[in-house]
Order: sequence, then structure tokens, then C-alpha cells
Amino acid sequence: MLQGLKPSFCWRYNVATEAANYKDYLRDGLWPVGSENANFVKMEWFARWMWLGGLSVKMRLEKDSLGQLEVPGDAYFGIQTQRAIDNYPVSGIRANPLLIRAIGMVKKAAAITNRELHALDSDRAKAIVGAANEVIAGKWNDQFVVDVYQAGAGVSFHMNANEVIANRAIELLGGKRGDYRLCHPNDHVNCSQSTNDVFPTAMRLAAIFLFDQALNSLKDLEKSFSRKAKSFDLVLKSGRTHLMDAAPILLGQEFAAYATAMRRCGVLLAQAQELLREVGLGGSAVGTGVNTHPRFQRLVVEHLSSISGANLRPTDDLRYAMQSNLAMSVASSALRNLALELIRVSNDLRLLSSGPNTGLAEIELPALQPGSSIMPGKINPVMAELTAMVGFQVFGADAATAMAVQAGQLELNVMMPAMAWNVLHAGEILKNTMRLLATKCVDGIVANEERCRHYANATISIAAALNPYIGYAAATEIAKESIRTSRSVTEIALERNLLDEAALRKILDPERMTAPTVPLGTVARKKKVRKSNAKKRA
Repeated sequence: MLQGLKPSFCWRYNVATEAANYKDYLRDGLWPVGSENANFVKMEWFARWMWLGGLSVKMRLEKDSLGQLEVPGDAYFGIQTQRAIDNYPVSGIRANPLLIRAIGMVKKAAAITNRELHALDSDRAKAIVGAANEVIAGKWNDQFVVDVYQAGAGVSFHMNANEVIANRAIELLGGKRGDYRLCHPNDHVNCSQSTNDVFPTAMRLAAIFLFDQALNSLKDLEKSFSRKAKSFDLVLKSGRTHLMDAAPILLGQEFAAYATAMRRCGVLLAQAQELLREVGLGGSAVGTGVNTHPRFQRLVVEHLSSISGANLRPTDDLRYAMQSNLAMSVASSALRNLALELIRVSNDLRLLSSGPNTGLAEIELPALQPGSSIMPGKINPVMAELTAMVGFQVFGADAATAMAVQAGQLELNVMMPAMAWNVLHAGEILKNTMRLLATKCVDGIVANEERCRHYANATISIAAALNPYIGYAAATEIAKESIRTSRSVTEIALERNLLDEAALRKILDPERMTAPTVPLGTVARKKKVRKSNAKKRA
């Protein structure tokens, strides 16, 4: 059962108060709720229990301003991370890998800048850059163990990064983990920096990366809708407003509108990215640049922009960048608005595919799984349902982000971990859902052309085409009779001899109503006017 289990999973917890609980969890088959990786959690808790039950794990003793604490000997994190593990066993959810990658880039940029400004010696700077490169590559993701629900401002996550990079740099310098004389998490890895400018910068950079991925998924979904719009370009159907019969429309027009909605959402995401590119790195503790070289801000952002390829720019007001998280609010709102559009469109897909015998059944969605444990043959619109539920979650994440963004006080908003988790989580699940919706749903949609055309001819709202010729009131009487007798509008209009048959059939052609057209009478009058004007000129 322990095969492949990394010893670093055996982090120390409060033994006296929790040891008994671990055995109960294993005995009863209960695991912590909220983790995105159930197997990981099971193995982690099993390892803790086994360690508490007597398996020996080599520890090392570390010291900070609060005292001494044991840390697993093979861990790259240190005492402050261990304190966070002990203090915040909340969800079992770890930082998004993009946030880990982003903070690795920040640390690399800072080390290069500090070396150029002679704030760090060349050997230490080189080791820190080497360790940061490994963090950027994801090599040490398993060492970033702080829960996403943690102390304010992201201090715990930031120190997790400082300690991992410091201990790996120590090894690169020929030392052993924990020998902070060679490379110290605060004095060297964190030189010229503070959590208060590092975490918001990493948070914004991670969001930029995730938005790039989300935009790619959104583009794929837009293309899927566009392809279906072309495929359904000749499929005539009834429109519906208030869920009631409306004027005819082409199925392709509906799907083209869905594609347009995706493009508009893409514009909002790209605009949000532009705000995220303004970073306050170099502001240090309160936005004054304390303990930094006068050239540090400009140089470190230049290096970070080059390392990340994210086209970052230094803020022109470090106090603003420290106090305000407007960019995260805008980013979250863009994701929320995308989610709202996706919910709307997925609801349309569910309605249009409802049936097969007692619903609209104008389209058929791909069958992905049996839809009922009791009703044979039932197939549900599962991808559309999934999309709606993910959208609800994104809406909740946006509400949490909004509360966090408004909670700033004076020189700092300490609620940044909540913003980072919710924006990145929302972007992640939207990115994945859009890809699934495109490939497992939209690409496989088939139109029921016969059903669509039946509804196009049956809708009472084709009577609206008669308004320019017989007036709204007379057209209303025809529509009411159609409802009362279940006869078609065309049949009743012909019976009343209001217009000649050829003109009437042309006016009431549903396909003619799917685009702007000049009323037939107006065309005739224009011809008469042109003939009259021609006679006058002659």
C-alpha cells in the first residue's frame, strides 16, 4: 500500500490532538472533504497514520523567531511551511501549479536583478536562479503543501516558495537542506522583496497564464459553434420568445449567435489580461520600495516580463498597486460573464434537444452515457448540464472574489489568497469545461430538419408578415383563429381572400422572414414612381 509513497507526504501534524482521529478515518473509510484528488488525500492521511503509529521518519530541527520545530528531513520546505501545515489543515487543496510557476519566475527575476545591482553575490544568485528554474518547470510542485485557505496576504505560500528555493539552492551550492548559512529564505531568496508585492504579482501572472489557456478553449468552442452555424444554414425553424411561438429563424442563425457570444466573451478576457499586466513588484512592504535599490522596480519587472513572456509593465503608483486589487475583480467578472453566457447557451441546447417524443427535439446531442437508473433508453444532455453547474460554481467564486477585493484596508489587502484561489479555480474549470463542451457536445450535434421545418410552418407568428399589408389588427384575428382551429395561418389567410394567392404565399414564406425584406407593395409603388418620373423626364 505504501508503494510509490513519497516520505515527504508524512508532514507533522498536532500529534496529541489528532493522532486518534487518523486511525478512525482509516477504519471508517472517511477522508477529508474538498480535495480535488481523493487518492492523494487517502495516501497522505495513511502515511500520517503510519508515521504516528511508529514508522520512523528522519527529521531535522529548524528555528525561526517563534522557536524550534521539527521538519521532515527530506522536505525542501522549512519551519514556516511546517507551521502553516499545522495551522491550516482546512481543505486539502494545494496551490494551482500556475501560481507555483509564477512565483518561481518572480524569484528568478528578483535574483537576476539583485545580482546586477550587487545586492546578491554571483554564486548565491546563480543557485537561486537554478532552483527557481526547477520550480518553474514543476519539479518541486509536491513541496508546495500549504492549503489554499491560509494566513492573510499569502505569507505562508510565499515562505513555502522561499524555503523550497533556498533549500534547493543550498544543495546546488554543495550544502545540505536546512543549512541556511549558505542560502537563507528571507535574507537571500527574498532579498529586496516582500509578500506584499511578490504574492499579488505572482497571482496576476498566474491569472494571465490561465487566461491564455482559457482563451484557447474559448476559441475552440467558438469555432465549433461557427462550424455548426454553417452546417445548419438552410435549416428553417420557428423562433421562440418568452418560450412561445415567434417568427421563423434559421437554426444556423441561432448557432452563429452562440459563436458571436463566445467572441464577445473573449474580448472581455483579453481586456482583463491587460489590467493584470500592471504589477507592483518592487513596492516591497507598503509600496514605498523600502530595502530596494532605486533601479530595482524597473529592472525586476523587465526581467520578469522577459522570463514569463507576459508583456508586464511596472505600475506608475506602487501605493495603488499595493492597496487595490481592481485587476483581480475585473478578471473574476470577465470569467463570471463568460459563465453566464455559457449557462444561457447550455440551457438553449437542453431546450432544443428536449424530447425525443414530447419535447422540442429540433437537435440531437451526442449520447455519452445512459441517462437513468430506472428508465430504459433515456439519454440526458449531460454536457450542457455540466456546463451550467460549472457556471454556477464560477458565479460563486466571483462573489467570494468580490468580497475579498473590497476587504482591503489602508496599505494592503490581506485577502489575496482567496482571490488567487477563486479566480484560478474558476478559470481552470471553465477552461476544461469549454473544451469538453466543444468536443463532446457541439461538434456532434445533429439537426432534426423535418421537425424544425414543421415548427417553422406551424408557428402562428408568421402572421406578423401580414402586418404591412392588412394591418396588425386583421393579422391578429388570423393568428387567433389559427390557435382556435389548429389550422395554419396561410390556410386561413387564403380563405379570407385578403390578397391574391401568389403574393400571399410569397409574403408568408417562412424562409423570406429570416432576413430583412422590402414589403411587396412598397416595391410596386417604387416601380410606379420610377415610371412616372421617367415619363416626366421624357
